[in-house]
Amino acid sequence: MFNPSRQEARQFFFDAWRKHREGHVLTPLESMTLDVALMHPEYHEILDDVEKYLDRDYSPELGVTNPFMHMSMHLAINEQLSIDQPVGIRSAFDALCIQRGNAHDALHEVMDCLAEMIWQAQRTNTAPDGMLYLDCLKRKISG
Repeated sequence: MFNPSRQEARQFFFDAWRKHREGHVLTPLESMTLDVALMHPEYHEILDDVEKYLDRDYSPELGVTNPFMHMSMHLAINEQLSIDQPVGIRSAFDALCIQRGNAHDALHEVMDCLAEMIWQAQRTNTAPDGMLYLDCLKRKISG
């Protein structure tokens, strides 16, 4: 299993962005990463400055979103949707797209549920609970 360090993961985002800006051919994963970066123009300045942002901390106490975590969660959700894992996430996402009117807002709703599931797993020192994830999505759909 690939388990990059924080620096390696961030460098991947910087490299994909640089390759895009320089007109280089991207790998399929870099293309998916670029699609996520393009959805977030507020991160372009960050991706343009590897020296300033490679090692920057984004602690929750600062009240700012970690752009690398945010984009990583987009990629994780895209993978989950592509294989419908946990089973039912694809139909829940489709329902959220209809309710919210666009895929990006729906992705952020899914991201809230993914973050809740991860937080619960960390808090209880247990494996992530796919049912908790899907229950959160169902609440958002019915809510």
